[in-house]
Amino acid sequence: MPDLVEPSLPRGTLSDRPQPIFTLTELTIRPWRPTDADALAAAYEDAEIQRWHVRSLSTTEATRWIGAAARHWATDVGGQWAVVDDPDTLLGRVGIRGVDLSDGCAELGYWTVAAARGRGVATLAVDRVAAWLLDLGFHRLEIEHAVSNVSSCRVAQRARFSLEGTRCSAALHADGWHDMHVHTRFADLGPGPAHDSPR
Repeated sequence: MPDLVEPSLPRGTLSDRPQPIFTLTELTIRPWRPTDADALAAAYEDAEIQRWHVRSLSTTEATRWIGAAARHWATDVGGQWAVVDDPDTLLGRVGIRGVDLSDGCAELGYWTVAAARGRGVATLAVDRVAAWLLDLGFHRLEIEHAVSNVSSCRVAQRARFSLEGTRCSAALHADGWHDMHVHTRFADLGPGPAHDSPR
């Protein structure tokens, strides 16, 4: 029996195109490179990143993670970008996972290194990648974070993700089970804080 509903997005929506680079006035959002492994491992030495992302990374593990990120793009299951400034100093990360082309959904995640916090870096990166995904045809984008992660909540709100609800006792962190906020964004809302074109 044929499907009654066509998939929201076709296979190859990500993999049939090069992963974009977004150049903004303040920063560049680009795919990870093998040469980023040391900086990525150093970022995961930060206690806040370890706390909310529930992991650390050695340089060897960071190298594998970067390789996996490229494979995820090539198979339409996710994408990861490094957020850098001039001259290519790592400021943070924004990525998508849980890509469901049938329903046109994906979940965004992000962090910034300690030196970049409080500068709007995560907001700019999340807003820009979200706008591009919605322009590409995604229907629903989600951000999920621990309720106690107030900074991440502010980023989601400033990047124009509405608070949809709370998943109770939904994620296990080092200090126990956490309730998780779920934020969503649908159709693009027009030019926002980082609405520039990719290259």
